[in-house]
Amino acid sequence: MKELNAEEIRRYSRHLILPEVGKEGQTKLKNASILMIGAGGLGSPLGMYLAAAGIGRLGIVDFDVVDESNLQRQIIHGTEDVGRPKLDSAIDTIKSINPNVQVDGYNEAFTSANAMRIAEPYDIIIDGTDNFPTRYLVNDVCVLQGKPNVYGAIYRFDGQASVFNYQGGPCYRCLYPEPPEPGMVPSCAEGGVVGILPGIIGVIQATEAIKIILGKGTTLSGRLLLFDALTMKFREMKLRKAPHAEIKELIDYQEFCGIPAHQEAAAEAVNNGIDSVSPQEVKAMIDKGEKFTFIDVREAHEYDIVHIEGAKLMPLSEFAALADDLDKADTIVAHCHHGGRSMRALQQLQALGFTKLKNVAGGIDQWAIEVDDSLPRY
Repeated sequence: MKELNAEEIRRYSRHLILPEVGKEGQTKLKNASILMIGAGGLGSPLGMYLAAAGIGRLGIVDFDVVDESNLQRQIIHGTEDVGRPKLDSAIDTIKSINPNVQVDGYNEAFTSANAMRIAEPYDIIIDGTDNFPTRYLVNDVCVLQGKPNVYGAIYRFDGQASVFNYQGGPCYRCLYPEPPEPGMVPSCAEGGVVGILPGIIGVIQATEAIKIILGKGTTLSGRLLLFDALTMKFREMKLRKAPHAEIKELIDYQEFCGIPAHQEAAAEAVNNGIDSVSPQEVKAMIDKGEKFTFIDVREAHEYDIVHIEGAKLMPLSEFAALADDLDKADTIVAHCHHGGRSMRALQQLQALGFTKLKNVAGGIDQWAIEVDDSLPRY
């Protein structure tokens, strides 16, 4: 057991005078170890507040690099960090907050091949991810290793948090026994997220981790906390242990979440009448004066940010009704932000008997790279 030194007593003085923490509790924090999966929106407040609180050892798993679009919410990174590995930026920030914290960096994807090894040294695992395969992986690792899983998720103006696999409580599979169909739940990159939201949910996760270490208060185990930023309301759902497949080993979570099948279906759609075309190919069609109907299936607020001249706005959310305006004899070329939603729109047209269908690979984002770099990227 590592004891507090004089500098740490000064640093944590506002903790030490809390009866619920005191010297004993702060010593527990110093000797605790937490693994954070992700150094993005949720990982930013998690890393900063856990470090400031005096957690002795933090592990961070992240293999991404800082992008300018991250800075609106991922406050552990700064403008000068754009292009740097998120892991390096996060470690620098944490060390500047509290040099007493041991930070272990894992610049690699968290996968079935390495997850048990990475998680083994830590007391608590905090899920700061944004995809279903990794959420199920984190859950199963925690179940197999008998560790608490502090969960958080964010989307647009909504967030949720809970504590899974703690003191005999439910796990993530009790809440979601089966993953949603691929593409049914948009990512933050597709649907957006208000920048403050991950701060709120991430701080809730950090609070739960500290309570677990201190053994104080009532955790979110058995409860799912739901937050709506637009109405500024919290509500909660009771969670109970539910029957699900016994977790005996780690599996292929991409396969479990149907992602390879989804990708194969998209490829099959291309092979069965929906062609994939590059932005440069579409630009060449325009320059040659070829006749086709060019549609943009993003939402209106995205169209207002940036759009391609000549593309008709037909939002995917209204597409079933708007499709009646299209002519089956025409060639339909569709784009969205990155290519996923436009493929879904074209699949709807294919089911209605349309045959001349082309999907712009990479969407308007790739158009801004290949064709017109004056267009803003978001």
